[in-house]
Amino acid sequence: FHHGDMADFNLNRTYDVIVSLFSAIGYVKTVTRLKQTIQILAQHLVPGGVILIEPWFTPDVFKVGTPHATIVNQPDLKIARMNVSKAEDNVSILDFHYLVATAQGVEYFTEHHELGMFTREEFAFAFQQADLKMIYDEQGVDGRGLYIGRKGN
Repeated sequence: FHHGDMADFNLNRTYDVIVSLFSAIGYVKTVTRLKQTIQILAQHLVPGGVILIEPWFTPDVFKVGTPHATIVNQPDLKIARMNVSKAEDNVSILDFHYLVATAQGVEYFTEHHELGMFTREEFAFAFQQADLKMIYDEQGVDGRGLYIGRKGN
């Protein structure tokens, strides 16, 4: 494992496949950093190698002002995660509020996340700039789509 910035790293080796799931690409936040990230990932591919990127929501799909809740209701564990979706420009803002109840008591904590929302055209341009042939799978892993880039031989 390596801890670093996905828009600026060098592992000094190449791979057959690079996978970015769970909308992690959204954390690059800006189109400029999206292009940098795709370029860096492409540099880590062998000729003929493949990149799989599961995107975050696009700006036209993300719904601002929507309340969300996820509940875990097990006999010895109760968890509630709630938030109301927000956005500034093309960055979604998620302030998660958690309540976690166990036999030891109830804890409350929060998490703040900011994820860039990119259009298909912005992804296509980033793949093109990195000299990757891109196809888009509409369904993907969980309905958000999947970008597949292949490096030429």
